[in-house]
Amino acid sequence: MSAVNDTKFTPAVFLLTGIPGKEDVHLWISIPFCLVYVISIVGNSVILFIIKTDPTLHEPMYIFLSMLAATDLGLLIATIPTILGLFLFNSREISLDACFAQMFFIHSLQFIESSVLLLMAFDRFIAICNPLRYASILTLPIVAKMGLVFVLRAVAVIFPLPFLLKRFRFFRANVLSHSYCLHQDVMKLVCSDITVNNIYGFFITVITVGLDSLLIFLSYVMILKAVLRITSPTKCLRALNTCFSHLCAVLLFYMPEFSLTLIHRFGKSSSPLLQIVLGYVYLLVPPLMNPIVYSVKSKHLRSRIIRVLVK
Repeated sequence: MSAVNDTKFTPAVFLLTGIPGKEDVHLWISIPFCLVYVISIVGNSVILFIIKTDPTLHEPMYIFLSMLAATDLGLLIATIPTILGLFLFNSREISLDACFAQMFFIHSLQFIESSVLLLMAFDRFIAICNPLRYASILTLPIVAKMGLVFVLRAVAVIFPLPFLLKRFRFFRANVLSHSYCLHQDVMKLVCSDITVNNIYGFFITVITVGLDSLLIFLSYVMILKAVLRITSPTKCLRALNTCFSHLCAVLLFYMPEFSLTLIHRFGKSSSPLLQIVLGYVYLLVPPLMNPIVYSVKSKHLRSRIIRVLVK
C-alpha cells in the first residue's frame, strides 16, 4: 500500500507556469520582461549610487528610499532566474528546495518592502506634523535601528514557512500557477491537512502587511488633519506634494498584494489568467515604477541624476 502511495505523492520537482495557451510566443513575451528587468535594475541601482555618493542626500527620507531600492533589487534578483528561464529557454522545472528558497526570499523581501513603506509614512508624518523635532527624532542611528528591526521581523516570521511545507507530501499534479514560487500557490499542491499553514500564513500577513497598511492609513489621516489646518493654500499643496511619491509607492505595492492574496485564498473560481497577470504586476511593477516616480517628483534627486548622466 505504501508503494502505491509513493507513486502518487511527493514529486521531486515543481513545474512553473508562464502564460497558458501562449507557449508558442513565450520567446516574444520575454522581450518586455527583459526590458522591465533592465530598466528596474538600472533605475534602482542609480538611486542607490546617487544616495550613497552624495552626502547632501544622507537624510532619513533618502535613506528610506535607498532601503526601498535595495529591497526592489533583491526581489528582481530572486525572480529573474525562473521567470526568464521559463520564457527564454522553456525551463519549467524547479526543485523543492530551490522553490522553498525562492519563496522565502520573495515573501521576506515583500514584508521588508511593506515595512519600509511604513517607515517612509512615519518620516512624512514627522516632517509635516512635527517639523521642529524632525532632526532630533529621526537621527541616522534611529533610522538604522528601525530598518534592522523590520528586516529581522520579516526574516523571523517567514523562516518557519519552508520547514512547515517540507513535512508535507504533494500531489503528483505538481504545476504551480506562476513562474516563481509563492507560499499560497505551493499550499494548493499539498495532499495533507494544511490548517496550520493556512492559519500561520494568515497570521503573519496580518501582523506584517496588514498592520503596516493600517498604520500607514492612520499616518495619512493625521497628516491630512495637520495639512487642513494650514491656512495658506500654497503651503497646503506643497505639504501634500511631498507625500505624492510615497502614496504612489503604497498603491503600487498594496493593491496587487491584497488582490493576489484574496484571489489565492478565496477566489478559487477566478480566471487563471487574472492570477498570472496580477502575480507579475505584484512583483515587477513596484521595482519598475518606484525609481521613476521618485526621480520625477524629487527635485534634489532629479538634479543629482541629471548631473551624473551629463558627466
